[in-house]
Amino acid sequence: MKNAIIFHGTDCSPDNKFYWYEWLKNELENRGYKVSVPHYPTINHKEIGMFLPKVLKNHQFDQDTVLVGHSAGSPLILSILENIDVKVKLSILVAGYSMRLPGEDKDPVLQTAYDWEKIKSNSSDFVFINSVDDPWGCDDKQGRIMFDHLGGTQIVRNEGHFGSEGQNLPYVKFPLVRDLILESES
Repeated sequence: MKNAIIFHGTDCSPDNKFYWYEWLKNELENRGYKVSVPHYPTINHKEIGMFLPKVLKNHQFDQDTVLVGHSAGSPLILSILENIDVKVKLSILVAGYSMRLPGEDKDPVLQTAYDWEKIKSNSSDFVFINSVDDPWGCDDKQGRIMFDHLGGTQIVRNEGHFGSEGQNLPYVKFPLVRDLILESES
């Protein structure tokens, strides 16, 4: 069965009205997807090694799974892919990053190193969507690092963080992500 898991970013929740998670969930469910938008309040507050086992236990992954991560949800997806033994259909990393962000002393969601080949082998395709003007530093350069390791498609925009409550920048619909998922069906 077609299924998608949408992982939110730091200090966020699935029902936060500044973000597109609920909209995307409804759009995909209306097209026959089973969609999970889990709430992980400790994402990027607990070390990934302590946090990841809970995530892996709470979800099932298969060849029909689409993973979508926003901000800190993106390095979480990298860790998931490095630790599962199945190839998912598609991984979309929005405002994603794999290196410490500017001005941060630590980013607990990041691993110290990634097994890029293992990650690449566990997703049939990757899409990286980043902005040149991301206020948190999850920018096109961060997206390019992951693209260079994993291939796929990099989409660069001028749309900030694709939603930010702290910056008072709502981003409540994201047709691009929906369309990328629907295009992956063919």
